[in-house]
Amino acid sequence: MKNQTPNDEVRSRTSFNKDWKFFLGDEPGARSPAFTDTKWRKLTLPHDWSIEGKFDQKNPAKPEGGGLPTGIGWYRKEFNAPANFANRLITLEFDGVYKNSEVWINGKYLGKRPYGYSSFSYEISKYLKSGKNLIAVKVDNSAQPDSRWYSGSGIYRNVWLTSAAKISVAKWGTFVSAAQSGSVKIETQIQNKTLKSQSVLVAHTIYDPNGKLVLKTKLQSLKLDTSGRTIISETQISNPILWSVANPKQYSMQTQILQNNKLIDTYETKFGIRGFQFDAEKGFSLNGKPMKILGVCLHHDLGALGAAVNIRAMERQLEIMKEMGVNAIRTAHNPPAPEFLDLCDKMGFLVMDEAFDMWAKKKTKNDYHLNFPEWHKTDLEDMIVRDRNHPSIILWSIGNEIREQFDSTGTAITKELVSIVKSLDKTRPVISALTETKAEKNFIYQASALDIYGLNYNHKLYKDFLKNYPGVKFLATETTSALETRGFYDTADTIRRWPKDGKTKFTEGNKAWSASSYDNVSAYWGSTHEETWKEAKKYDHVSGLFVWTGFDYLGEPLPYAWPARSSYFGIVDLAGFPKDSYYMYQSEWTNKPVLHILPHWNWEQGKSVEVWAYYNHADEVELYLNGKSLGKKSKQNDDLHVLWNVNFEPGTLKAVSRKSGRDILTRVVKTAGAAAKIELVADRNNIKADGKDLSFITVRILDAAGNVVPDAENLIDFKVEGNGFIAGVDNGFQASLEPFKASYRKAFHGLCLAILQSTEKVGVIKLTATSSGLSKASIVVKTGK
Repeated sequence: MKNQTPNDEVRSRTSFNKDWKFFLGDEPGARSPAFTDTKWRKLTLPHDWSIEGKFDQKNPAKPEGGGLPTGIGWYRKEFNAPANFANRLITLEFDGVYKNSEVWINGKYLGKRPYGYSSFSYEISKYLKSGKNLIAVKVDNSAQPDSRWYSGSGIYRNVWLTSAAKISVAKWGTFVSAAQSGSVKIETQIQNKTLKSQSVLVAHTIYDPNGKLVLKTKLQSLKLDTSGRTIISETQISNPILWSVANPKQYSMQTQILQNNKLIDTYETKFGIRGFQFDAEKGFSLNGKPMKILGVCLHHDLGALGAAVNIRAMERQLEIMKEMGVNAIRTAHNPPAPEFLDLCDKMGFLVMDEAFDMWAKKKTKNDYHLNFPEWHKTDLEDMIVRDRNHPSIILWSIGNEIREQFDSTGTAITKELVSIVKSLDKTRPVISALTETKAEKNFIYQASALDIYGLNYNHKLYKDFLKNYPGVKFLATETTSALETRGFYDTADTIRRWPKDGKTKFTEGNKAWSASSYDNVSAYWGSTHEETWKEAKKYDHVSGLFVWTGFDYLGEPLPYAWPARSSYFGIVDLAGFPKDSYYMYQSEWTNKPVLHILPHWNWEQGKSVEVWAYYNHADEVELYLNGKSLGKKSKQNDDLHVLWNVNFEPGTLKAVSRKSGRDILTRVVKTAGAAAKIELVADRNNIKADGKDLSFITVRILDAAGNVVPDAENLIDFKVEGNGFIAGVDNGFQASLEPFKASYRKAFHGLCLAILQSTEKVGVIKLTATSSGLSKASIVVKTGK
């Protein structure tokens, strides 16, 4: 096909993100090509306008929705029609728009999509004209509150323009299901938009994870009527390379369609070969090897970047989770961006892919329950068909804490939703995250349609689950809801539940709007990190757990009222800085040696301070204060940490872990003096000059000796020079009302964050940080192709 001209290209899929214009507000006339938008703002997608706004408790989304503005926005883009468009299928693909999007091309209405998490497309060939064309998109997120967390607003995921032949593989038109043995079943949906019957040849070529050709099927001759055709073929790959968490290797398949000896379409599909099983007594196994699902729930926001999709920001979140020992992600509580699943495939995460947070019964006034009757079938089908080739996905979830658990409508809806899933994919189990713990009262469970019992919270029920549900497979779909603020410590004789129940007004907090990082506070329905994991790790029949949550997220700032505007549930704060419980999990969930001591060592003289140590690969930990031993401690029974009560005196706190008398690790915490200087640390010093890549710069406030000052709250001003800009700033404090889009940020417990984004020019980005009374600091990040 080397002699083909661009007009005869087989298939193209190009980014449609650049050169949009945006207006915040309602402009009904903007659907018309004659409308003048010269004063509108120019931008590149993905875009979340809410994250650019000011925090205000009067914003209709309320603090539960992040306290940021919503409303109505319009987007317009002028573009040239693709070459040879009249003889092609030209498709405009939206990975996600939040929400109630309506789309026009050249003034012609294409349609509406209410659900903000669905991917969807419009075939636009017949509306195109030679030369300039105009796309207009209205996004209506004005009816509030519509979510229990921060949703973002706008065209917040990628947009694509696809050009294909009128006879071609349909969108999401292949499904490759591969068994551990290497047997491969290929379903291919071929569309025929020529309005007459056609004859074609179809073949599949499969390459292994190293790019080596391993299989090519024989050309299959097909007769297509005007509705197209779905074909099924089966083949065998010998000695397959298996996809696993530790070795996430994928195959790729090229599907080719030929007509009259000419290649007219090529469609690529990535897939993995692996086997997995849930067992009622033995739990989960992957490729025949038992393993516990060590998961976290993640909302879709990216902290200071809001909902706007950025691959590097998602990758960084997953890297931080991987380092903690996480092997699974629950997409709470909606279909994620396609790129997120691509990352999970590449990085080795199991995924519970979730469709809905509610069905026909509401959780908030203007949520998806309004659209469920008309749209649930389309939205669920689109999620399954879009995502079913991802080897990372092991579970389809049809809902989270659905209100229909409590009445008989839940039974019929459960059966319908499971039937929809099974009609499209029989290779994965279907689950729903349940809260009603009495089987006879849970109408979703009574449907007898789910493959696995998914239980949220109620960790004390794990022990007797098999006794109460003999033969039933079990997964802890959501756990914990512990509350912590990074770097804040207060002790308590007992574990506290904040609030203590769902009816009592919360009054136990503090003026710092913080929760202790000692892991001694949880929501009333939950439990601390240690309480939960102790139970989950004991029993083989507990297939695994998904902790609520891996990261803090915008919205749902329980237990505090305003100015709190983001969650306290995360193991990692909103800026990506780990809280102390991160190291408990790391000591339990990884094989790497861990020793972590807390808290900081800046207190009042003589104050009794609890010093905790999380550790592994050791028999004991010995603690020293200013060179004097305070004794050795070992974990007893099911302990997950050791502790000492220490009367504070300034100086050096040192912990040493030992095994068989040999030192394994040493950790030191020193009393910090007055803030003296700024230190800048980049997560990556070289990034791509593609206009999208990011470098996350940690800002540390140090004393003269180089120790982080744990109570530092200095205001940091940032200046950027060169080929980049600040995409966002943060400090992880759940009650900070400073804007995310700014050139300044106060430190919080000695840290804050600046996110640098590249332009498309090769060169350098120089960031300089200054603060009154502190020595300034600069860092250079290189950008290249």
